Amino acid sequence: MSDPEALLSEIDALGAKLGAAKATITRQFIGQERVVNLTLAALLCGGHALLIGLPGLGKTRLVETLSTVMGLNGNRVQFTPDLMPADILGSEILEKVKGGAREFRFVPGPIFCQLLMADEINRASPRTQSALLQAMQERKVTVAGEDRPLDAPFHVLATQNPIEQEGTYPLPEAQLDRFLVQIDVPYPDRETERDIILATTGTEEELAQQVFTAEELIAAQALLRRMPVGESVMERILDIVRACRPDDDTASARVHDVVSWGPGPRAAQAFMLMARAWALLDGRLVPSIDDVMDLAGPVLSHRMALNFAARARGENLLDVIDDVVAAADRAEAAA
Repeated sequence: MSDPEALLSEIDALGAKLGAAKATITRQFIGQERVVNLTLAALLCGGHALLIGLPGLGKTRLVETLSTVMGLNGNRVQFTPDLMPADILGSEILEKVKGGAREFRFVPGPIFCQLLMADEINRASPRTQSALLQAMQERKVTVAGEDRPLDAPFHVLATQNPIEQEGTYPLPEAQLDRFLVQIDVPYPDRETERDIILATTGTEEELAQQVFTAEELIAAQALLRRMPVGESVMERILDIVRACRPDDDTASARVHDVVSWGPGPRAAQAFMLMARAWALLDGRLVPSIDDVMDLAGPVLSHRMALNFAARARGENLLDVIDDVVAAADRAEAAA
């Protein structure tokens, strides 16, 4: 059992370092503090993130900045319909060696990095999308019957365009569940857009500076899992996750009516990790129920689906999640 005072000291030091990293990133990705916090939190948890936003909102810039600030070796893959699994994983080639003999040599693909940007991931075929599944879950790939471990840490930040569906392949539920959070990247407000124009159209542009190393990020991920979580926070996580399942007794009539399938246990795991990271990024040592409520959309929205009738009526999944969160809040107040 670690010394509580030593743990608090380590958490304080990590919080200060994260503050410096966040300040550096927000100078590059202007006015999107929530998006930056969610992405940083996903990395702190050791997870992957799915960024949903229109072209030109800075998703690529955010990932490149994160790679620099967190000291990670990053690669970018532009997903297209003709992309093959070997283009991501790598392949074996037959080459002639000294003495005239021939042997196979493995040429690693771009997945052998620490931060992989899967740009427009839904444009690749299901066969190519599935090439990421093992890597995202097991941190290794199997090529020609041989397991090859990936670099540590390993994170996938994937992007999607929410409006253009022609020539795309929706991600299967199993792959969506591997993403710790789904992060919606909105349009900037007027003042933010003004700041973006001034910062990016001059003769000089400030460059991102490294704050973390890969080893320090791994240590931060281990420290995060040692942060205490109160029983009330755990109960709220269970209340919300289970209330989003249409076949659960605690689900509301609206959930029964509009939800086709709900979140599995990975959602509760994501809540536990993200709530800790969310508190840490806010300068607090212990997560609260408010953190759980604030993270419900990013944690649950890609782990649920509306049924056909609900989609035909124009129901919104985030509204359903908000109803579940509000019902949990009312139940606690009544108790």
